Amino acid sequence: MPHDGQTMPLDVADPVLLPDLLALTSEAATAVEALVASARIAVADRVTVEGRIDPARLEAEQAATHGFAWLATYGQALRQMQHWADRLDAAGTLGEMERLLLQIAFGEYLAQIRGGLPMSQGEIVRLGDLGLGAEARDGWVTPAVETLCTAANTPAARAHLVALMRDGTANATFGATGLDEELEMIRDQFRRWSQARVAPHAHEWHLRDELIPMEVIDEMAEMGVFGLTIPEEFGGLGLPKAAMCVVSEELSRGYIGVGSLGTRSEIAAELVLAGGTDAQKAHWLPKLASGETLPTAVFTEPNTGSDLGSLRTKAVRDGDDWVLNGNKTWITHAARTHVMTVLARTVPDTDDYRGLSMFLAEKTPGTDDAPWQDPGISGGEIEVLGYRGMKEYTVNFDDFRVDGANLLGEAEGNGFKQLMQTFESARIQTAARAIGVAQAALDAALAYAETRNQFGKPLIAFPRVSDKLAMMAVEIMLTRQLTYYSAAEKDADRRCDIEAGMAKLLGARTAWVAADNGLQIHGGNGFALEYPISRLLCDARILNIFEGAAEIQAQVIARRLLA
Repeated sequence: MPHDGQTMPLDVADPVLLPDLLALTSEAATAVEALVASARIAVADRVTVEGRIDPARLEAEQAATHGFAWLATYGQALRQMQHWADRLDAAGTLGEMERLLLQIAFGEYLAQIRGGLPMSQGEIVRLGDLGLGAEARDGWVTPAVETLCTAANTPAARAHLVALMRDGTANATFGATGLDEELEMIRDQFRRWSQARVAPHAHEWHLRDELIPMEVIDEMAEMGVFGLTIPEEFGGLGLPKAAMCVVSEELSRGYIGVGSLGTRSEIAAELVLAGGTDAQKAHWLPKLASGETLPTAVFTEPNTGSDLGSLRTKAVRDGDDWVLNGNKTWITHAARTHVMTVLARTVPDTDDYRGLSMFLAEKTPGTDDAPWQDPGISGGEIEVLGYRGMKEYTVNFDDFRVDGANLLGEAEGNGFKQLMQTFESARIQTAARAIGVAQAALDAALAYAETRNQFGKPLIAFPRVSDKLAMMAVEIMLTRQLTYYSAAEKDADRRCDIEAGMAKLLGARTAWVAADNGLQIHGGNGFALEYPISRLLCDARILNIFEGAAEIQAQVIARRLLA
């Protein structure tokens, strides 16, 4: 972004870019990995009995186990930043901005590891909380770690990064992403469309609590959004998960509701691909890919939340078909969709996940005024702070009939397992949505800081304002690289539930911090509904709850790493 010539003074005695930076960060990343290994032993000692994790101890030691998950997430994020920088360096494209992003990221995250990791706004975990003794707490601090902690994230470095961000030649992601040319072309296409067709209208949709217009959804279908990763043989584009990330980022940068429309198709397609019969794949996947069929996920119940194994909605056979009875809640975009992926209990006398089955329950699309068109289904809208463009609903089934052919996989008792197979992709996509929201907050805050003058100069000239902008850019790139790594693991058909969970965990915090700091830069105007940053704060908040609340996410990561 062009600026007015006022730049923040740099202390010439304080070096901006550290010499031998990649060697320093590589050594530091290895040191953090060794620390994570030591922490794993210490935490495992607290929660295992005879070599196995004890659920009661795992729960009692949540501060330590969740803190360990955050430490491991930091370690993986820094390692992926290192890989990103090495790739750019090998290609000769590691520029000044990228070096600053790397340097500040390591300086900040290493310092947090030493002093305390924020798990939430009021929860700080320290290495001693993980059961690490003094030697382990201090022994990982190599000369490279010490140098980066004290000399990497300096006021001069942050000021210089923001000066580069203000330069009109800076790219739209504030640093090379490291993706190939084809994916960047896809990004450019969707950025231009989102900025033209979504961003100008998003705030009005939010303020009026309106459904995203169908013409926007139709255009998304024409662009292939709903079939991005569906194989070509089923009418999709057959693109990698990295393409899903790029598209989700740019659509969510315009409006999270638009970016989230693709999530529903991603989950439904994953369910059918992983658990469907050949006939179900041939029937459903082309319709999902084209956008002819819009799906919604119907899993959560009023008294279960994250405890999906205790669901009570029942499905009972009636001739060749099934009859559903029960109540669901927090169902996104329920009104206008054509099919519901419903998790229900079909096996009598069960009270855990083994009795659950998944259905592809067809329904008639409704409208904002009349959402329910079929006998046996009803519900009401849940009014929410943000994330409004698709609306949230309660859904009640009262003898709602489902075609017998629409039991996923045509086998009972597999529903929970089938759902688990979608979590990797869903969490990667959620992390990408978080990046988009964070990027939108940075865009808005940077533009406001450039144009809002106080005490005779633009806000961006004040160090604490520019520092906020610098750290937004740094954490966005950290989250981006962790998310792309998770997507690459998924594309390579490697289990990546840990990596996807880490990306989602970090991404949700990154989005919230960016939106919160963006509103702070706006001052009182940020608290006014007319400014989009107020919406971005509301939209960002949900990311730490859905697709696995932060506490559940940390629990899952820790349990997998400690097992």
